[in-house]
Amino acid sequence: MEHNTESDNISKTLSAYRLPHFPGYMKLVPAPADRMWMDLSTRGWANRCLPLRIANQSGWHILNDCEFEAVWNGAPDLNSVEITFKKEKNPYIQSAFGFGTVTWYVPYLFRTPPGYNLLARGPANELKHGIAPLEGIVETDWAVASFSMSWKFTKALQKVKFEKDEPICLIVPMKRHELESFEPEIANLSGDLLLEYSAWLESRKALVEQKAQNAAPKAMEGHYTRGETVKGTRVTFHQNKINLREFTQHEGPLPSDVKYELVTESKKGIINRILGK
Repeated sequence: MEHNTESDNISKTLSAYRLPHFPGYMKLVPAPADRMWMDLSTRGWANRCLPLRIANQSGWHILNDCEFEAVWNGAPDLNSVEITFKKEKNPYIQSAFGFGTVTWYVPYLFRTPPGYNLLARGPANELKHGIAPLEGIVETDWAVASFSMSWKFTKALQKVKFEKDEPICLIVPMKRHELESFEPEIANLSGDLLLEYSAWLESRKALVEQKAQNAAPKAMEGHYTRGETVKGTRVTFHQNKINLREFTQHEGPLPSDVKYELVTESKKGIINRILGK
């Protein structure tokens, strides 16, 4: 089975430039394959699903840097969300847009290679009762504005808690116009592909029957994980793990007094208005 793949293994740079007016910087880490609910509530059964685990790892996490609780009273105004911090208040986490949202001002200006966007979304396959992450795509190969990450309450009067170092955003570089290059079509299954599918379907039916009779309750096919079809056809390019590089620090953060000197007076005014000062 052939797969036409481009030689995209050439290293590309994803840069995160620290913004000068932030007192601290949220951690940036490769997203892990594991999820607590997959380990606990399914007794590890969900970890057998390779598509889930690959999705879990597909990007870098931005980690929340302070513990807090939030609740929404159901109204659309800015004051409708009450945020209670466990320690000192973080002014870069606030109800910035109303309509039951909590917003983090991300302390980085990201840069991607020419022609690449950055998808900012919630952590893949992470669930949180009462609130859900919003998504956005930014042209980070040229934009000089930073972006924020927001979560929207799905239920009023439902208190939610965000732990320190909990992932609140997943960033994923995306090639611009890549989706538009596809030509979608619908056709009938036939030929060799129909034979391969039919063999898989029979194998799946047999496995389901075994489980129904409790003959092999933990059995699984495993063909997809191994990168082969039921008939033994192996793919030439198969991935069962993603090994993302860590962000490397080329230089440490500037001292706070130096950082503020780098911010112009007009910029300080904008920042103060954002923070409500």
